[in-house]
Amino acid sequence: MSKRMLAAALALSLAAPAVAGVTGVVEDPYGAMSVAKGRLTKVDQKLSTAFKQGDHCPEVLLNLAAIRLQQQDRAGARELYRLVLAQPNVDMATLRGSAWSHEIARRGLASEMVAANW
Repeated sequence: MSKRMLAAALALSLAAPAVAGVTGVVEDPYGAMSVAKGRLTKVDQKLSTAFKQGDHCPEVLLNLAAIRLQQQDRAGARELYRLVLAQPNVDMATLRGSAWSHEIARRGLASEMVAANW
């Protein structure tokens, strides 16, 4: 897979962008900016813990899927995308604007990185 296709797949997957709070400090509650920059360890731990504790919101699932893709864990990404599709379709903010959670998950599943074993 080319770096360009990887970047496109990750850009679609990264949900809940950083937002500037009242203080002007940039917050990144779901780690989207960190994932986009390849800083995975802490974000993976944070989101994995949230997931294990029952937080299955699309932001957690989609950002974990993006991490799994960077880790070459296609099966893990595929499972996370399927969990998103099992939930109601919600409009989400992403690093590239607005998108529906199911659209992001379907594009992730259709990407070359995941579709090979779908």
